[in-house]
Amino acid sequence: MSGARLPEGPVNQVTDRASTVHRGTGAPVGRCVPRGARARCSATTVEGMELIDALRTTGAVRQYRDAAVPDETVYRVLDTARFAPNGGNRQAWRVILVKDPSLRRAMRDIYLPGWYEYLAQVAAGLTPWAVVTDRELEHRSVAGAPAIAQAAAVGPGGFAEHLDEVPVMLVLLADFAKLATVDRDADHYTLVGGASVYPFAWSILLAARTEGLAGVMTTMVVRDEAAVKELLGVPDTVTVAGVLALGQPVHQPTRLRREPVEAFATIDRFDGTPLAAP
Repeated sequence: MSGARLPEGPVNQVTDRASTVHRGTGAPVGRCVPRGARARCSATTVEGMELIDALRTTGAVRQYRDAAVPDETVYRVLDTARFAPNGGNRQAWRVILVKDPSLRRAMRDIYLPGWYEYLAQVAAGLTPWAVVTDRELEHRSVAGAPAIAQAAAVGPGGFAEHLDEVPVMLVLLADFAKLATVDRDADHYTLVGGASVYPFAWSILLAARTEGLAGVMTTMVVRDEAAVKELLGVPDTVTVAGVLALGQPVHQPTRLRREPVEAFATIDRFDGTPLAAP
């Protein structure tokens, strides 16, 4: 079931390593082993994983095994992710680890309306809430969201419907007072402030790999940010940047599909010659 945690036990070789020890050290897999002035960390999802491998295989994962993730593991992930690059080293991020079942269910309920509107827009051939879009078609398509919600209510549900069941739920926040948003006064959609927050989210997903975990970041709850802030006691000077879900993956992707470099990189100008492989 997508999004729901599955029974713990052997699923595949990737996830089974989470219960083993590192060869040659006897330390639990996924833990850092001191070695001189540096620490040697073992990887669980791909043993001996190199940086390039991690960068090319860390995709969005929404299906998790029914295995709890200890707070100490979450702490280690955040302890590594905190070294993410950010503007002025002001570290504008804040994280709320949501554990209370009632809060988790409330977060799911905040998530779902936006999700069904998203699906309705995709069904209409739109990129949901794109800045450049057909607003009239968007408005018409969103009107179909209640029918999608009704159909989902009688089905097994996926990640969205089972958001409250993910092993780890992290709400990512950003402190406005610490963000140098150089496009703050622009007369168009602003984006720059996220440059000091979202690298931290990516670092969380990468750091999770060494713990045998995988996950996904979603911004869907921001559609009703006011409800999230009220639920979690977030002050007005802080904004909700997204939610990260983590857990032991049912399947860890290793072959991701992305456009080639030539499709997005050009030389000197937007309409310049594509940057080609040597």
